Amino acid sequence: MSEKLDQARAAYARRDWPLARELFAAAGPDGADDLSKFGDAAWWLGRIDETLAVTERAYHAHLADGRTRPAAMGAMELAFLRFMRAEEALGGAWLAAARRLLTDDTDCVEHAYLRFFLDVDMADETPAQVAATARDIRTTARQYDDVCLAAMATVAEARALITVGDVAAGLALLDEAMAVVLTDELPPGWTGNIYCNVIGICHELVDLRRMRSWTESLEEWCGAMPAAVVFSGICRVHRAQLMQTRGDWTRSESEARRVCDDLADLTVPTTADAHYVVGDSLRLRGEFDDADRAYVRAHALGRDPQPGMSLLRLAQGRADVAARSIRAALAATGAPLARAPLCFAAVEIDLAAGEPGAARKAADELDDLARRYPSPGLRAMALHARGAVLLAEGHPADALLVLRQACTSWLRLDAPYECARVRLLLADAYAALDDVDASARERDAAEATMARLGAPPPTAPDLPDGLSAREVEVLALVAHGKTNREVAAELVLSEKTVARHLSNIFTKLGLPSRTAVAAYAFERGLARRSG
Repeated sequence: MSEKLDQARAAYARRDWPLARELFAAAGPDGADDLSKFGDAAWWLGRIDETLAVTERAYHAHLADGRTRPAAMGAMELAFLRFMRAEEALGGAWLAAARRLLTDDTDCVEHAYLRFFLDVDMADETPAQVAATARDIRTTARQYDDVCLAAMATVAEARALITVGDVAAGLALLDEAMAVVLTDELPPGWTGNIYCNVIGICHELVDLRRMRSWTESLEEWCGAMPAAVVFSGICRVHRAQLMQTRGDWTRSESEARRVCDDLADLTVPTTADAHYVVGDSLRLRGEFDDADRAYVRAHALGRDPQPGMSLLRLAQGRADVAARSIRAALAATGAPLARAPLCFAAVEIDLAAGEPGAARKAADELDDLARRYPSPGLRAMALHARGAVLLAEGHPADALLVLRQACTSWLRLDAPYECARVRLLLADAYAALDDVDASARERDAAEATMARLGAPPPTAPDLPDGLSAREVEVLALVAHGKTNREVAAELVLSEKTVARHLSNIFTKLGLPSRTAVAAYAFERGLARRSG
């Protein structure tokens, strides 16, 4: 049995989590250190219940050996796992256990870890206070030569500095932390954690280039692991977000749905984000009913469904509902970077709802945010919003100058859908200035891009009986005798999605069969008879 344990330890050391977990399970370790390795290997494979059970055994084994410091670290690990599953009470109980174990032992690195958990990671303090605490913990970690805690404290300080508007200093610290990651000095769990934190910060900043670069690096790192369920899933969420920006909505939805399945029992926040990405991808493709369900699911898991839900209501032709919803979201959101996408959506929604004053207020705030947090993505959003407001206020020449900058910015960021939306505004600006040729050129380019991406037509006709644009497409193909499989192939959908659309069509029209639905389509001009 000791030979098998030696093999398990060797497999763990070379990061062969499947083999390590199999050998540890067969050998039946009872020592605390082996149990910790066993639990860690199970975690990499996504076996969360086994991880919790084995890690608790390791915690009690440390206590039985009188090793309070490692036991406290085990308690903090258990707290982290519980918090990831949104089990706040259990997570708090394990943190309380760690604090109790370290009450009389404050001069140790384990106490610095506890301080990081309580005063940085979960702190209810101002960003400036968090930055100062993180800086102090980083100094302590270096005194103990603990590169893991030093790197995490560096990332925490970076996030806090960015939040207070010192973006340059914050990004410099992020680069410092990533330099440590790239040397492969850290245990893989810490490496993955830092990757995800850094990419998340880039996403908040709408720093798409930096986000793309680090996501590709994370993807390469995950690919080198025999198994890395959690970090591979988180990587897929970031990849799905970037695919969405590039207009690859079908693949974005597919990637995000895999995360919803794989991480449902492992990390609630990431699963919630994945459902939100699914909702956005469906909304952009005109799949409004399915998008609604995805946003509701994200909300049920604790993720605010805004601004996606408000933009969905706008796309459904309910501008007044969308306007009330986005204003409520802004009223409930204080974090500056979290307000940026809300303001961007509010401009579009308020203009559609006939509220130019509210739109200008949102555009002004977005301008301020883009100046306070300089990044190419926030600048593109601010220019886009400002140009839309100027055009709505009757200043097409001024709008033209701003919108051309916005178009260039989105092109550089490889964001074709946003670029197409700006081109539609440019078309209106040129038309207002009687430049018919330029207006037609911009509109043609925008419509070609939207058709390529699979977005609903920008000026879709009124649709009867509450049907969505996608349901009309399905209806027309069914009217021409297409099977569900043929409809799915033509529209690049799953057969399950086509069946759901058809069920919605039957319900909305109150019709019992495909034949009756076909007759309806021909009578309403939604499908043309051949010959």
